[in-house]
Amino acid sequence: MTDETCQWQGWREATERALYGPGGFFLRPEGPAGHFRTSVHASPLFAGAIARLLVEVAEELDTDEVAFVDMGAGRGELLTGVLAAVEGLAVRVRAYGVERAERPAGLDPRVEWTDRLPEGVRGLLFANEWLDNVPVDVAAVDDSGTVRYVEVRAADGAERLGRTVEGADAEWLERWWPLTEPGARAEIGRPRDEAWAAAVGSLAAGRAVAVDYGHVRESRPPFGTLTGFRGGREVTPVPDGSCDVTAHVAMDACASACGGGGLVSQREALRGLGVSGERPPLTLASTDPAAYVRALGAAGEAAELTARGGLGDFLWLTRRVASGA
Repeated sequence: MTDETCQWQGWREATERALYGPGGFFLRPEGPAGHFRTSVHASPLFAGAIARLLVEVAEELDTDEVAFVDMGAGRGELLTGVLAAVEGLAVRVRAYGVERAERPAGLDPRVEWTDRLPEGVRGLLFANEWLDNVPVDVAAVDDSGTVRYVEVRAADGAERLGRTVEGADAEWLERWWPLTEPGARAEIGRPRDEAWAAAVGSLAAGRAVAVDYGHVRESRPPFGTLTGFRGGREVTPVPDGSCDVTAHVAMDACASACGGGGLVSQREALRGLGVSGERPPLTLASTDPAAYVRALGAAGEAAELTARGGLGDFLWLTRRVASGA
């Protein structure tokens, strides 16, 4: 194999190394919060909503002790917020942070920090912006109409077309993201389907929820969604460890991989959990000015979490798991 050939890899392999290999982007001390703002970082209202969801799951399971599994836990921000939000409620939480990075300093000692899915737990598994960072290969149609893997050079992000897509990847594209026109591109979501099926399968009973920016078959973007993020800005995706490399999730394919599930926008899901961007009544300003200011601030945060064209457009995929399923 020549040095020239060694420079080129499929996007899945290159992304895996860039994000999770030695010195990988997501293993850095600052964590994801150092580079982009998720719903968890936008407002404590998000953790509060997940805490209410956790209580719902406990009630469904008829138990006062329930597991909370945070997939892709970052530096434990959501875990910390949820544990604080359930204080005083009639539920005991066994918390797990599933993450490849080292355990954060100062994390609540009640959290079990692990790089593997806990098996056989009863409760809520929550994956917020996890699936989009499960690395995938990219495919494109060449001038003759043949679908080929896109190869990338890690040093600078340059691309070229490689071998023909065949086998299970070709079958996935045919079913979920057919490519016909020269120049059309797609991210092959099969590894994400498998990752989500494994996550759902780890539950003995309860609910698994994946939250991500995604799309369904009827609205696939014609040229894919592969991109990079660094320091709060979208950048060219270069798999050298200097930036996040991500792509939107084919959420309907993930749902199908584990027998289905409900799919709604974050706007709809959070409103169902009591997060509303409605402004408080003006009468409150005269009767209790301090309460009005607090309510106004909460309404602003809720509006960001549910905004059209922003976080509110994220998709929530929910799969219920019954005992013995």
